[in-house]
Amino acid sequence: MVNVLLGAAALGLLWSILTIGVFITFRILSIPDLTVDSSIVLGAATASVAIVAGASPYLATALAMLAGMAAGTLTGLLHTKLHIPALLSGILSMIALYSVNIRVMNNAANISLLRMRTVFTPFIEMGFTRNMATILKGSVFVILVIAVIYWFFRTELGNAIRATGCNTAMAKAQGINTDTIKIIGLALGNGLVGLSGALIAQYLGFTDIMMGPGSIAIGLASVIIGEVLFGKSHLLRALIAIVLGAVTYRFIIAFVLEAGMRATDLRLFTAVTVAVALYMPHIKSWLKARKKWREGGTRNA
Repeated sequence: MVNVLLGAAALGLLWSILTIGVFITFRILSIPDLTVDSSIVLGAATASVAIVAGASPYLATALAMLAGMAAGTLTGLLHTKLHIPALLSGILSMIALYSVNIRVMNNAANISLLRMRTVFTPFIEMGFTRNMATILKGSVFVILVIAVIYWFFRTELGNAIRATGCNTAMAKAQGINTDTIKIIGLALGNGLVGLSGALIAQYLGFTDIMMGPGSIAIGLASVIIGEVLFGKSHLLRALIAIVLGAVTYRFIIAFVLEAGMRATDLRLFTAVTVAVALYMPHIKSWLKARKKWREGGTRNA
């Protein structure tokens, strides 16, 4: 059971980077971006192909992030330049990227990374198990991502993205080029998704063309779980909460699988989890209102 929990924590840390990317597009930019389901595969495929070709794992991971940014840029261009609704732009990119991913993978359905050096190999060579090596190295990546994102969204450009997501009309009135800002935001979010995909592939030891579907639901579930359980009073707290939410989600998945749930039921479980998590703030508001009403009734009595 301990090994199962360590595996859940390791995978949760790697998925938390994707969750931060989803947070940027969904929460900050206010765009439900379905590109995620394909950009995670693009990142994993790019890194895997580069590693198999003999590239440094770190270079391969950086290339995966750039590939993810390119996918986000495509969605941004479809939305801003062709005036296609954001949701449909993400769907179109997701569909198109399936063919791109197959080409990147040289028309193969999967790529094996067994016996290949990855970013986790140095820690494994030091005697750590794969799960512990992933937790240690994954924590470094997560801390770096949080630090960079926290710094970025305190810059003028970062504040412009926040302003655009909050009120596009007001941002335009302030002289912000909202089209460019949306493209940058989508590129940044999907860049993190590509980075996450590269790390997940190196942890699992393979890339599969079907590893992407459902990723946006997992990201949303992690965001909502993190916000509900750990709060979101300011940006840094929200970013930390998202990471904890992603790890918590993986613990939940590990427990239900140990309890006997079929792996084929996981997507249904994820959908139900997202629905419940999205409804949780309304339940909390209802409970607070009911508590106030009771307190008011007690005072009047």
